[in-house]
Amino acid sequence: MILAKETVSDRPHRDRLQNPALKYSAFPKLHPVNRKWPEKSITKPPRWLSTDLRDGNQALPQPMDSDAKFRYFQSLLKYGYKEIEISYPSASQTEYDFTRRLILCDAVPDDVWIQVMAPCREELIRTTIESVRGAKKVILHLHLSTSACFREIVFNMTPQETINLAVRCAKLYRELTTDSGDPEMMRTEWTLEFTPENFQDTSVEFALQICEAVKEAWQPTVENKIIFNLTSTVEVAMPNIFADQVEAFCDNISEREKVCVSLHNHNDRGCAVATSELSQLAGADRVEGCIFGNGERTGNVDLVTLALNLYTQGIHPGIDFGDINQVVNMVEELTKIPLHYRAPYAGRLTFCTFTGTHQDAIRKGYKVRTAAEEKTGQVVPWRMPYLPMDPADLNRKHEAIIRINSQSGKGGIAWFVHKIFNIDMPRGLELDFTKLVKTYADSTGIEIMSGMIEDLFRSYYMLPISSQGKSIRWELECPEVTAALDSSKGGSGKSNDEYVTNVTVMRLEKIHGIEIEVLDRKTQTIGKKDGFQKTAKFIQLRSKGRAAAWGVGLHEEPTLASLQAVRF
Repeated sequence: MILAKETVSDRPHRDRLQNPALKYSAFPKLHPVNRKWPEKSITKPPRWLSTDLRDGNQALPQPMDSDAKFRYFQSLLKYGYKEIEISYPSASQTEYDFTRRLILCDAVPDDVWIQVMAPCREELIRTTIESVRGAKKVILHLHLSTSACFREIVFNMTPQETINLAVRCAKLYRELTTDSGDPEMMRTEWTLEFTPENFQDTSVEFALQICEAVKEAWQPTVENKIIFNLTSTVEVAMPNIFADQVEAFCDNISEREKVCVSLHNHNDRGCAVATSELSQLAGADRVEGCIFGNGERTGNVDLVTLALNLYTQGIHPGIDFGDINQVVNMVEELTKIPLHYRAPYAGRLTFCTFTGTHQDAIRKGYKVRTAAEEKTGQVVPWRMPYLPMDPADLNRKHEAIIRINSQSGKGGIAWFVHKIFNIDMPRGLELDFTKLVKTYADSTGIEIMSGMIEDLFRSYYMLPISSQGKSIRWELECPEVTAALDSSKGGSGKSNDEYVTNVTVMRLEKIHGIEIEVLDRKTQTIGKKDGFQKTAKFIQLRSKGRAAAWGVGLHEEPTLASLQAVRF
């Protein structure tokens, strides 16, 4: 009997991961002697480029059609983007036609640069340039993979052959545009972007060598810089390693004043945002990415996160995401990809908390903040437990911050009661209602919505309201109570309210034939700011053989609020 020889694929999956060093190796690090970026801070936004319509679109299972791309383009303009990569015109007729559509229907504002991408192939470069004929401002994006892995395995080219190819293409771009003598071409402002693709795997020395050669071929100026787009095409190392590579490039490229160093970070290790931010410290001037991180594999860097990270540090990003729900709806509709509920800043649960301790801290934070704003009459610095940003700045409603389930505590429940009734429950009532809500949540296993909380509160603590808005207490319509109410009219003192409460309790004792004890009573005045105020009365009663029970009354007349709060 001959036994088949075991192959790698036959081994149990778990055995393959016992020694990953047999298959993978750590990414090599630079050892700079004068690393400066860790001591720096970001003090201004970068130049932004949205590549949603090119890199983002090509990564969609179902790419957007022309109309969808047009709507997306208009949204990008509304948010404030001034550089937008619109297409890869030589990739398909659809891409070419969309490019022409934007230009022929004059959809591009005068201050917006459109960017189009092409590989290092002469016929495709010619197609790309024809696609943007008549445009006002164009960035020609030339890309060529420069890593040893791609040069040797994919292209079978030497380093010098790679440089020669890039230079030929840069010269061709110039010949067909600024040096063409074609009047229509001469009316366009042209800029060249060169991407040494897979920069993360390219030695910095070779990246500098090929970029210097391309720069000499293109001949940029201080006013019209060449863009060198440094990519982590596939993220393979920690953010600090890529930042070292960027700083080495920025420090050693000649004529730095004629160069814009751009970033194009992918998210394979989940660090694209950190990589982009550290690389800006390292000297990068520009960032390419997609809204919500769309793009190949794990996506590009998320432009929303980058922009709002700046905003929360007091730096306006120059991009307006003030209605984040609209942004989410637009992207989800056009890309057909739902946004994760926990996505930074924009996810549906980003600002939500279900946990009792978190809810209590947030409620107290808002209480302190409201008092400070009322005192100063000005915007006060944001300082809030668990919330790095004010949801209102993104047009997110505060009611969506706190959500109630069986894990929630009294702080979150009290928050909802305050939002619904504009009252702050006394501690005893707060504990009682929290127990009630949590019991309901445990028994149903569902999230408790605002309307459910209102219904529970009304049914357990408040008297039913008639169509005239008055409490129905037919059993109390007797001479004693009527006299008490008449004697209190026009009065506002505490004794009047207590008198009505005491007389009402006595009437209940007579009706039910038992003694009733008033354990607690509290008063709040609400609605002062509008010039229209109500009184909230909280009364806790207890009788022999029955648990203590709270009642709540809300009325413009304090005495009537007291009458409503006698709940037995």
